[in-house]
Amino acid sequence: MQRKPKLPTLAEDRAIRAGIAADPDTHELTREEIKSLKPHRFGGRPKLANPKLAVKLRIDAHIVQFFRSDGAGWQTRLNAALVEHVARARRKRG
Repeated sequence: MQRKPKLPTLAEDRAIRAGIAADPDTHELTREEIKSLKPHRFGGRPKLANPKLAVKLRIDAHIVQFFRSDGAGWQTRLNAALVEHVARARRKRG
């Protein structure tokens, strides 16, 4: 259920406008300024040069338990172990 905005009463609106007028660091926006506003885009994290892929993978339970036993960050540690394995395998292939 969407809530409807509660508009200020006439007295509240006058107090708001008086506060804006009394503050030297602000002003009430003109129609042109309002039209020129653009919505803020929350982009999230910056794009990575080598982004990781989300995959569904079946791994032996004892492997997952081993990495989880050291606590938070177990997926990062598992990834690091795989990176190390791939590097060794590439060196062997020469």
